[in-house]
This record gives sequence, C-alpha cells and structure tokens, in this order.
Amino acid sequence: MSLFADFMTNDGDLIHKWTHYFPIYEKHFAAWKNRSLFFLEIGVFKGGSIQMWQRYFGPYAKIVGVDIRPECKAYEKPGTFIRIGNQADPEFLQQIIDEFGVPDIVLDDGSHAMWHVNPTFDFLYPKMAKNAVYMVEDMHTAYWKEYGGGVENPDTFVNRSKNFIDQLNARHSRGSVEETQITRDTLSITYYDSVVVLEKGDIYWREMIARGGQGSED
Repeated sequence: MSLFADFMTNDGDLIHKWTHYFPIYEKHFAAWKNRSLFFLEIGVFKGGSIQMWQRYFGPYAKIVGVDIRPECKAYEKPGTFIRIGNQADPEFLQQIIDEFGVPDIVLDDGSHAMWHVNPTFDFLYPKMAKNAVYMVEDMHTAYWKEYGGGVENPDTFVNRSKNFIDQLNARHSRGSVEETQITRDTLSITYYDSVVVLEKGDIYWREMIARGGQGSED
C-alpha cells in the first residue's frame, strides 16, 4: 500500500496533511523502508502521523515525535516514542540525541514559525550523518508575517535556503562564495510547493574528465 493510500484509508488517530506532500515523502523516504533508522517528526498534533510513519517504515524504525504540548504524550503507542519539549531548545534536542541517537530523517512539521524552524535546523542538520534527509514542510508560512515570514525577510527559512544553493556550488564560485558545512556535506537541495528538502552526502570524486573521440584520456 502506498503512503497516500494508507492516509486515505486511515480510521485511527487524526492525520492532517496536504495531499501533494505524499509523492514528496515517497520520493525522499522510500529507500529507508524496512531499514534500521531513526525518524524524527517535529510536531505530533493528533498523533496519527506518528502511527502512519511506523506503518510506512516498518518494525526496524525508531519513530520519535516531539511536541511542546504535554497532552501529546497520550499518542505514544507501542514501538513509537513521544517527547515533550520546545523544538528550538538546543538542550531539549540534545536530550533527544542522547536518548535515541542522531536522526537519519528529520521531518519538521512543528510550529512552522521561523523562530523555531531556523534554530532547529541549525542544531540538528550539522549533526546528521551522510545520506540523511532533512525535510521542512508547510513553508508557505515563510511568506506570512505572523510566522516571522515575508518575501523580503532574509531570515525566513526559504530565503536562507536560497543562499544554500550558492553555498552548494561554492567550489565553482572562484572565491566569491565561502565554503560552508552545506558545501561540504550536502548532496542536493530540492524545492516543492511549501516544502524544502536537503539530502546529505559526500561527493568524494569531483573531476571533469573526457572519454571517447579526440578527447579521451588514459
């Protein structure tokens, strides 16, 4: 069963998702199905998505949800974990890592406020291992002032991530863009309607070569 079919036939706890997110999830998460991994979802809401991710990834996955609301603890089910705290608090995030390890996948579906999204990313992303996936959804809020958004606001996650594109290509900038952790550790940055996805990776062989015809090399 596809993730979307699971969602559409859900009769358990409430799941609240945009329909066009499901192909995005499948594209970036499918390789992790039935593998040992730590999946961290920020934002529990009514608990249904935590159970959906458990069904999707399978019994080898540690599914952990975090939320600031104490009542969300009631949505913890066998094989899943709910921890209560502020997603922007580095001490709380470190406690999550101390207990469960470094997440392989982070899905930020929390407050969607820039004052939460940015520090969460800044703390977790550098700690994640090669091949990890970091997804931030509902980034239409990056355009809404009440969430710290705004088209011209350089501190929204969308505008910050636009700079990540230059950092990703810093080695080709002839010194005009400083290399950063994004340059060294990021394989790709993908944009969708309201979603930004970063995939970590190490391109160890980066060389222009030619083969065939007059340009072949030994």
